[in-house]
Amino acid sequence: MIELSRVSKSYNNGRVKAVDELTLTVRPGEIFGFLGPNGAGKTTTIKLIVGLLRPDAGTILVDGIDNRKNPLAAKAVTTYVPDTPAIYERLTGLEYLNFIGDVYGVPKADRLRRIERWLEFFELAEAVAAPIQSYSHGMRQKIVLIAALLPAPKVMVLDEPMVGLDARSAHHMKEMMRSHCDAGGTLFFSTHIMEVAEKLCDRIGIIHKGRLIAHGTLEELQARDREDQSLEKIFLELTEP
Repeated sequence: MIELSRVSKSYNNGRVKAVDELTLTVRPGEIFGFLGPNGAGKTTTIKLIVGLLRPDAGTILVDGIDNRKNPLAAKAVTTYVPDTPAIYERLTGLEYLNFIGDVYGVPKADRLRRIERWLEFFELAEAVAAPIQSYSHGMRQKIVLIAALLPAPKVMVLDEPMVGLDARSAHHMKEMMRSHCDAGGTLFFSTHIMEVAEKLCDRIGIIHKGRLIAHGTLEELQARDREDQSLEKIFLELTEP
């Protein structure tokens, strides 16, 4: 579903290599957790996948579509939630969701059914008629997540999706992620919460200084001398300065 081949991205006229020769495949039906210290290249990688940045080198395929040669087709099968979502605050929650539905061409009957389902799931039905500017941080995160689910995308890309969610909403979020992938979708997300990655992800990738330094299942990461170690300990060892 997501294939990166020797992808690189630099800033400051090549002086800062944010992503360096990154090769990675995320399979259909898989929750892939992307971990790394601050400044390691996680958000840059995510922006490259969703087409907000252009790589200096390499190719990125989303559902078999080259996101550089055919960006609209790649975006049509992908939804993205950034770490700090920018939303239209003067719209009501419902107006915002309908706007997203129009952008993705979601048929009216499907749209109404999905909106009702996800509003109930995230316990936001009572607030959907209010302007988004009146929402708390957690409520804004919920409405953005519902908007990402509305098109029923093949690929979801989430940057720190648990930030701002209370314990119940975070639990619902994890249920949704698993359900999405069990239905054949693909989910790529970054997180600093090791316990979430350890329990939820089918596979995990660790990026450090722009390079992918480890990836695989938790069991595969627990190599000989790391056997039975937690993901947190493995992460700290691999990314030690």
